Amino acid sequence: MTPLQVQYYIATTLDGFIVGPDGADPTGPDGFWPISADYIEHLVANYPETLPGPARTALSVTAEGTRFDTVLEGRRSYEIGLKAGITDAYPHLRHLVFSRTLAKSPDPAVELVATDPAEKVRELKRQDGKDIWLIGGGELAGALYGEIDRLILKVGSLTTGTGIPLFSHTAAFDPRTWELTDHTVLGSGAAFLTYDRPAEARKGMGQVRE
Repeated sequence: MTPLQVQYYIATTLDGFIVGPDGADPTGPDGFWPISADYIEHLVANYPETLPGPARTALSVTAEGTRFDTVLEGRRSYEIGLKAGITDAYPHLRHLVFSRTLAKSPDPAVELVATDPAEKVRELKRQDGKDIWLIGGGELAGALYGEIDRLILKVGSLTTGTGIPLFSHTAAFDPRTWELTDHTVLGSGAAFLTYDRPAEARKGMGQVRE
C-alpha cells in the first residue's frame, strides 16, 4: 500500500508569509488578514476538518471531511490557541504538537512530540488512516521539508512585506519542483493552489505500508 501523505495546507500572503513578525493570529480580532464569506464557504464545503472546533460549532459544521484525520503543529503555532484559552483547537482530529520545551501537554487529547519531527512523520506515514495535515508553523515545516508530499496554499490577496515565511530560514537549501494539480480562485481574490511532488520524486520517501 502507498504511504500516507503529509500535506502542508496553509494560508499565505502573496509575498510568502503565513503570519506577521510577532507570530500572532492574523485572522484574530486585532489581525490584518480579512476573511471573506466565499472563503469560509469554500472551507466548509471542501476542507471541513481543517476548521477549528469553535468555528465548526459556530458554523454548525459536523462533516468529518475526507482528507485528514491527523494534524501536526509546532509549539509557537499551538500557543496561538493557548493564548485564546483553547487547549485543543482540533478535537475532531488526532492532534500532535512538536515541542522540546513543553514539559506536559495542556490537554490530554493533545500528544506532545519531543523527538525528531521527520522520524515521527515517517512513522505516521506507515500507519493506516487518512492523510496528515501539517498546519505549521514555519519552523516545523522547515524541519519536515523533505517529508511534504503536497502543498495546498490558501493564497490571500494581500502582502505584508515581512513576517514568518512558509518555511523557516533554518530549513536547508534544497530546490524542488512541484506540479500544479488543482486550483480555485474565489471572487474575493483568494486562490487555493494545490501542488504535488512528482511521483518519481516521492520514490524512497517513507516506507510502504503492509
